[in-house]
Amino acid sequence: MSVSPSASPAVSSSGSAHGSSDGSPSASSAASAPTQADLFDFVRRTAADTELIASLPLDPEGRTWVRLEGPGGSEAWLIGWPPGTGTGWHDHADSVGAFLTASGELKENSLAARLPTDGWKTLELSDGVDRERRLSSGQGRAFGRHHVHEVLNESPDRHAISVHAYYPPLPQIRRYSRSGSILRLEQVERPEDWQ
Repeated sequence: MSVSPSASPAVSSSGSAHGSSDGSPSASSAASAPTQADLFDFVRRTAADTELIASLPLDPEGRTWVRLEGPGGSEAWLIGWPPGTGTGWHDHADSVGAFLTASGELKENSLAARLPTDGWKTLELSDGVDRERRLSSGQGRAFGRHHVHEVLNESPDRHAISVHAYYPPLPQIRRYSRSGSILRLEQVERPEDWQ
């Protein structure tokens, strides 16, 4: 199966994700569900809280994180990135999200393509789907459902700290490996795997 660049933007700073606790849409959750813009505003305001950012314990060997109270029932995290660390390729399933660098610099590699959500193990990506962003302190982005990316701290000697928010709270994370144009689904993680 081949995947070509998406005709519509893969990222938007507005829009919403609606769902109930069982994942089905409902009128009451539609009224209260935070939008990508709401999540981005939250991560921006949280990253400006210098006392909170300074309180995150940093480990020279691995990422550290603290769960935060996100807006409208969203899931939020404050994450510390030692030099040379990253997430690997992954997506956040049906959740929309936003993240912002509070200190240091992060690099995001992403795919500007709509991938099938289920029923595949290996995809061949077409030319032109790769995107790269460098996000210095105070810079971030919002993203839609099924956004595939990796986030890296490429600094050789400086930690980075970022704030992330997702709605609905992450039902799963799908992890991928990438070799050239070949993307492979390697693992599906559930909340109990990272909380």
